Amino acid sequence: MDKDRKSYEVFATGKTIPDNIRGVTLKALSFYPSLKNVKIDFVYNKHIRTHFMQAQPRYTTMFGHRKRRTYIIKISPKFRLKKKEIPTQELPHEVLIGWIGHELGHIMDYLRKTNLELMIFGIGYYTSKNFIITAERAADTYALNHDLGPYILATKDFILHIADMPEKYIRRKKRLYLPPEEIMMMMDDMLAEDD
Repeated sequence: MDKDRKSYEVFATGKTIPDNIRGVTLKALSFYPSLKNVKIDFVYNKHIRTHFMQAQPRYTTMFGHRKRRTYIIKISPKFRLKKKEIPTQELPHEVLIGWIGHELGHIMDYLRKTNLELMIFGIGYYTSKNFIITAERAADTYALNHDLGPYILATKDFILHIADMPEKYIRRKKRLYLPPEEIMMMMDDMLAEDD
């Protein structure tokens, strides 16, 4: 185990992570220290249709106190391109960190919602394009606010320009998620605020 991965093990508390993506997952978690004691299971799931990764609260924990809620991030074991599939762990590390960081942004958003708000959120996500846009932009914004900007940009660049993705998938990403230009402007604004 390399030195960096060892130092990130502190973020593994309450997490179930596949071994072949453990390093990148722990690095993404390191940007969210407030999630240190939140139970999150990262699981491979080959039945995700329109997403590569998907963050959700575990339904069985949605009826108790929100502090006892647990979460799951479903990850497709393969990344599907037009003409081939790539095992998830073979994607560039920056891309995986950005993608996981985005999903952790969803969990940050879920943490502040009541159980009723989460149920309404779930219905809205599956019935309204505007609702999806708001939710996806919120996740990107959480990631940016946690210093994951370069990784989010790497992920978007990979999807839009490097990977041989189906045109329909690219159009959907452009329509629903923050564009790279807006992310760079937000990063510039954050830097200006820090000065």
